[in-house]
Amino acid sequence: MKLLFVFGTRPEVIKLFPVITEFQNSDFELKICLTGQHKEMVQPLLDFFQIKPDFNLNLMKENQSLEHITKTVLIQLSEILEKEKPDYLIVQGDTTTAMASALAAFYKKIKIAHIEAGLRTYNKLQPFPEEINRRIIDSVSDLFFAPTETTKQNLLNEGIQKEKIFVTGNTVIDAFLLTASKKFNEKGTELDKIPANKKIVLVTCHRRESFGKDLENICNAIKEISEFDNALVVFPVHLNPNIKKTVNLILSNQKNILLTNPLSYPLFVHLMKRSYLILTDSGGIQEEAPSLNKPVLVLREKTERTEAVKTGAAKIVGTETKKIVEETKKLFKEEKEYQKMALAENPFGDGNASKRIFDCFKEIKNGKRKS
Repeated sequence: MKLLFVFGTRPEVIKLFPVITEFQNSDFELKICLTGQHKEMVQPLLDFFQIKPDFNLNLMKENQSLEHITKTVLIQLSEILEKEKPDYLIVQGDTTTAMASALAAFYKKIKIAHIEAGLRTYNKLQPFPEEINRRIIDSVSDLFFAPTETTKQNLLNEGIQKEKIFVTGNTVIDAFLLTASKKFNEKGTELDKIPANKKIVLVTCHRRESFGKDLENICNAIKEISEFDNALVVFPVHLNPNIKKTVNLILSNQKNILLTNPLSYPLFVHLMKRSYLILTDSGGIQEEAPSLNKPVLVLREKTERTEAVKTGAAKIVGTETKKIVEETKKLFKEEKEYQKMALAENPFGDGNASKRIFDCFKEIKNGKRKS
């Protein structure tokens, strides 16, 4: 059985690495395609995880549009699919790379497996374009690896056959636990600059729907939070010029705010371990942080990771300056509130999602399960 994995962004590499590792030492024929949607941010991860793509579409260009990504993946990947004829195309998540890849495979009548299937906000603009991307992927997929029972139920509600859905946990937990368990030397890294006695507020922000006024609101909130007693804000700034320009304009040269370039994955994981709490619009971090008992305040109006909100590990605070500051202050001032979030259950898995995905394909290959 031949499998073609396609990815293009940093989160996809992180979440697919443990899955690819499961298949590398097996009798499956494995091919890997990198689209290049995130070029500079992906290469260090490929080096760290020792992943060597067989194909590279090299599509990235400065300030690239969604139309450019979609068009380029559709055309170039179609040529690879025509030549390789894999039994399954495997995509992860809700990126434009994943959506266009699934569409290309569908046009070639190649089966599609979707890892992290079934996530929904049911608001097509939040997050944008991810909500529609994942709905498109699920509409053409043949195998659905849902991370939780909630995401499985979403798929069932949309008419997906029960026997095609497999609840696995989220593969990000596999990658995260593996990386967090490794010894790490902070000497000479950005973490070396951070005093041990500071309460680190880790911030990440990259969503397209936050560009403009919402991002300005978030940055103004961060400026206020940096004035809290013993606080140090650490903000690895996304390379997208729409993010960099606003963040640097409002937050550069501010006391108690450390702006950095995007960090390597192992460095970021260990920064999370040292953090007091996390402000983020990232989906993956909402899944990872509960594994470290770190409260997460979600800088979005809606989240498709509703499980973390239900268990109390995460709280949606939106993009209004006042609300972000108030909720962060509560976690600084009220120990009971902090502990309630920190000790909440992680609903996203036990670190064995990748093995469950591999076992499913093994059963299909051996004729023990219908494809």
